Amino acid sequence: MTDSSNLSSLLEEEDEVGENSKQQIKPLPSAFSSIPNRPAIQTSLQKYAPLEWLGYFDQEDYVSIAGTNDVFHIYMAGSEGPVVFCLHGGGYSGLSFALSTSKIKEKARVVAMDLRGHGKSSTENELDLSIETLSSDVLAVLKTMYKDSLPAIVLVGHSMGGSVAVHVAAKKAIPKLAGLIVVDVVEGTAMASLIHMQKILSNRMQYFPTIEKAVEWSVKGGYLRNIESARLSIPSALKYDDSKKCYTYRTRLEETERYWKGWYEGLSDIFLSCPVPKLLLLAGTDRLDRSLTIGQMQGKFQMVVVRHTGHAIQEDVPDEFASLVLNFIARNRIGPNGVEIPGLGWKKQKQPPDEISTIQE
Repeated sequence: MTDSSNLSSLLEEEDEVGENSKQQIKPLPSAFSSIPNRPAIQTSLQKYAPLEWLGYFDQEDYVSIAGTNDVFHIYMAGSEGPVVFCLHGGGYSGLSFALSTSKIKEKARVVAMDLRGHGKSSTENELDLSIETLSSDVLAVLKTMYKDSLPAIVLVGHSMGGSVAVHVAAKKAIPKLAGLIVVDVVEGTAMASLIHMQKILSNRMQYFPTIEKAVEWSVKGGYLRNIESARLSIPSALKYDDSKKCYTYRTRLEETERYWKGWYEGLSDIFLSCPVPKLLLLAGTDRLDRSLTIGQMQGKFQMVVVRHTGHAIQEDVPDEFASLVLNFIARNRIGPNGVEIPGLGWKKQKQPPDEISTIQE
């Protein structure tokens, strides 16, 4: 007769042997074992959700212009070096420069302004986008901000803002203007495209049920190629329409057609006449008109064609854009007061050779 205690110990031993044999038997490799785990699927609401500007810019402010009811909204970042004063294109906002600012502010100060009729700025006449008014607005903001302590200024303008930057520089009203950077605008191409502009504006989606849908449309429609930048900048280009219970565009560009020709007419000669170092950034091999071609051959400006980007270079490839801006500052030895300061430590940024092609140094 077997003792019950011995029977229990035998059963325990059998269990242990069974467990050990299970551990020794390795399953055959599956044909799908090398496939990585799928990442969590993001919904459209998550993927295209708006982002806050804090973390890119350091602060925002409002600049009230004396003798008017005009109040201009600005974003600021950085604490040393010259001021890179950024002017966005038509229908954009100062947040168009948010991603690139996070890198530029390591070496320079950045101010990005919401132009008249755009972003959070508020003016008496939102539809007066004449080049004269826009240029005067920029000069008024600079004067109000800095008074008699103006630092070295590098004007940066994209598209319509590029034209504004050129006209501001040509006025020679900024004593410490140290440089001019124009982003993806050439007179000949811009003038030729004006006849199609109303059709382009009317063909775009006009109303959005949510901000996320507007961000999604801007990316999928090719308006912007960088989702992060779209999540930052697109919300500021919208306003809520109470009557239609949806979002639409903050800027009524289609109602400003009478000013469009003035933005670009004669732009090439004015650009060449600006007595400061100049950089022209292009998203494609735009055909230069006669004035720019001659100026390029004479070395009057630097031109860089940025590859793999759309019209909004500063949004689509913000790191490359920031490197180009910092290279321009270092190349021309622009310090906080207009000249290089010993010990400031400007270091030339390396440009990715497969994405950036320098046409003229």
